[in-house]
This record gives sequence, structure tokens and C-alpha cells, in this order.
Amino acid sequence: MALVRKGSRRIVVDGTAYRWRLRGRPTYFQGLIWSPCTFAVAHADTPGTTLVVTTNQPHPSNWFGHEAKPVLPSDVAQAIHQALRMGWTPMSPGSPFHLNHSAGLMPSS
Repeated sequence: MALVRKGSRRIVVDGTAYRWRLRGRPTYFQGLIWSPCTFAVAHADTPGTTLVVTTNQPHPSNWFGHEAKPVLPSDVAQAIHQALRMGWTPMSPGSPFHLNHSAGLMPSS
């Protein structure tokens, strides 16, 4: 599954170009802080397996104004490094590769 180019940002990690994207508007569950923020990463030039990263933060545009740390390019680079060590092959076709960092996210009360 290819990552949509519109709204995605380019990042170069270890000489390889990737594109990453954070959903602009939260899903219903992210808006209510019932599920954490996620972002997707894919190889910039060759469509292949998409990396889906689940953070331990609420979506920055949640509906309750709950403070959320923005997803920084350094966070994306760190996730790419970890996923590559865990076996993610961004240029090979296949199902999305999931990386879950959601431990410690507290649901809203």
C-alpha cells in the first residue's frame, strides 16, 4: 500500500529517503483520546511495505485540548531505525509493518 504523497513529509535516514505522514484530523477514537496518535512511513521512491507507528501520545488535534507532544522528525527517524532492526523491509511488498509504542498511554476519564 503506497503512502499518499499529499500531506506527507520527506525524511532521509542513513542515506535512504522516506515519506511520512500524520493524519491531520483525528479519528473519532483519537479525538476522544480513546486511542493514540499514529503515523505512517514508506520508502520515498519504491512502493512497498508501509510502517505504521502507534505512539504513546494523544493526537495533537484531540477534542479535549489534552496536551500532546508533536511528532518530530527525530521521532520518525528513531521509529525507522527500530523497525529496520526488527525486520521491516520498506521496498518489499507486503502487509503493513506495525510498531507499537503505546505502552503508558492513559485513556481519558
